[in-house]
Amino acid sequence: MAKDKTFMTPVPGRAEKATNRTASATNASVAEAPVQERVTPVTPMPHTKSAVSAMPFGAENYRLMIIGVAVILIGFFIMTLDKEEFGFGFLGLTLGPLVVLSGFIVEFFAILKKPKK
Repeated sequence: MAKDKTFMTPVPGRAEKATNRTASATNASVAEAPVQERVTPVTPMPHTKSAVSAMPFGAENYRLMIIGVAVILIGFFIMTLDKEEFGFGFLGLTLGPLVVLSGFIVEFFAILKKPKK
């Protein structure tokens, strides 16, 4: 008899349900032979070298990520160079944020670029 995986309680199989219906319909007790369930052997997945050593990013992806982080840091440094009060000059409001945005765009492409195999 199969077992419920959640509560590990016996669950009647198809053959048992069918015999229960026929037995209740005829109201006769019939000696039943035990039903054997088919068990398929589980074969392990073959470990290939490419599946084990497959990296999500290639060397070029990591280079682009480092370049993107460097561009973002340069953008923040440019924002600190602004001599206006509270950073309301050209460097703090225009050039620095554009450089930071370009760094995030480089990061976006670094993540989405497919590595060469």
